[in-house]
Amino acid sequence: MAPVRVAVIGAGPAGYYAAEALLASETPLVAVDMFDRLPTPWGLVRAGVAPDHPRIKSVSAQFAEIASHPRYRYFGNVELGRDISRDELLARYDAVLYAVGARSERRLGIAGEDLPGSLAASDFVAWYNGHPDHAALAPDLSGTRAVVIGNGNVALDVARMLLLPQGELSQTDTADHAIAAFATSNIREVVILGRRGPAEAAFTTPEIRELADIEGLDVGVDDPALLEQPLPPDTPDIKRIQRNITALAKYGAGRVDGERRMRFRFLRSPLEIGGNGRVESITLGINRLETEGGQTKAVDTGERETIATDLVIRAVGYRGVPLPGVPFDEASATIPNEQGKVTGGEREYVAGWIKRGPSGVIGTNRGDAVETVERLLADFADADSKAAAQDEISGWLRSRCPEMVDHAGWLGIDRHETGLGEPSGRPRVKLVTIDAMLGVARTATSADELQTQD
Repeated sequence: MAPVRVAVIGAGPAGYYAAEALLASETPLVAVDMFDRLPTPWGLVRAGVAPDHPRIKSVSAQFAEIASHPRYRYFGNVELGRDISRDELLARYDAVLYAVGARSERRLGIAGEDLPGSLAASDFVAWYNGHPDHAALAPDLSGTRAVVIGNGNVALDVARMLLLPQGELSQTDTADHAIAAFATSNIREVVILGRRGPAEAAFTTPEIRELADIEGLDVGVDDPALLEQPLPPDTPDIKRIQRNITALAKYGAGRVDGERRMRFRFLRSPLEIGGNGRVESITLGINRLETEGGQTKAVDTGERETIATDLVIRAVGYRGVPLPGVPFDEASATIPNEQGKVTGGEREYVAGWIKRGPSGVIGTNRGDAVETVERLLADFADADSKAAAQDEISGWLRSRCPEMVDHAGWLGIDRHETGLGEPSGRPRVKLVTIDAMLGVARTATSADELQTQD
């Protein structure tokens, strides 16, 4: 009996965890074709995780193992809506599983948000990670102060990357253009803003603690008294919060003479970004906290504060974008679903951020994907595959997408990048343009075909 054939759209963590669960099934037997709009897989593991966190990036080894399964195939540089359509996928596959993440930004909705020098963290992170869509961003780092808006790990990543010593960056897979830009950066102070207090911040404790290990970096909390306020015993996630507060308290108010400084400023909401032709300041509302119905919210006191700054990076969250022809909920920016089955869809499923919203860490996607796959497998438990034959699908894709990158092509890119990194002890030197990736992939695919013929 032919295996149930599933198209997984998106080659990030959610896509790989879904593929792993699908390929582990024996009843029914499943084959997976994974698609990504970029030539390279791994999603945010490649283009979102901070380069100085290689331990987190090491999950890519697990993805490589999943990709070695005989019933797995990869089709990169193929975009839904540009190259192929939803209807065409449904005509050739038994099921389609969307795992495309959330690649847009949440907006602040304040004046001056689009001034030069005001950047979305999603764009800035993609720039220093070498994402082809953002390699030409060229942020202006000539000023001395940056303000990062947000109290999650992405905000900490951005602040840390702006202040890391050059020697640390040069041993990572940070894109070469970013290493060069950071080498000439004049940024010496980063202020991290949170609209609520330290107890409500979404940082994870290891990310706070590791700041102490950065040579020459002075870390401080502008109002250390906020760290002394008692927590109600029924506070959700109280152990994590207590660990965070203990870690922040060790920094205290910091010094004023540090060569490079990171400052946490809580109870501040951005109201306006000011400047004549580019960012020069940010005006903040000063908040107080009120608890209502078990929820703590920031309330504007009416007081205002203006900080001079040369750069603003908005790290207030990611947002999903609609896929052509696929149901989409604008309010939550997700694909509506019931336990991973698309509401109103036709043999369609969803996993990851586009399913639940941009929350959790990489590992969170595993349980999320497993829930979706269990629903899919239950739907196909007694079904015979009606998918097109494997070779038929390959031929269709080659005719529609002549520059498609298969698994051999991706492995060629991978070998090329890691080879470039070896002389200097770096994990890899990334190719940052689609053309460069395709050039390497063509050579690798041609060599693979010749070996097969031999």
